[in-house]
Amino acid sequence: MGRLLLRIAAGVAAVMVLFWLLSIVVGLLVWIVMIAAVVGVVWLGVKMLRSDTTGPGR
Repeated sequence: MGRLLLRIAAGVAAVMVLFWLLSIVVGLLVWIVMIAAVVGVVWLGVKMLRSDTTGPGR
């Protein structure tokens, strides 16, 4: 009986570690996407400002 409880506890611990690692990976992906979105918006804004100052009418 004790060995069965030990195996159940080990299984539960393995599942908890798996979900913990999965949450870390998802969190990192969210941070990467947010940083990429901010960099993209800034790059697009700089590009639009440059094209506005060097437009065909000026």
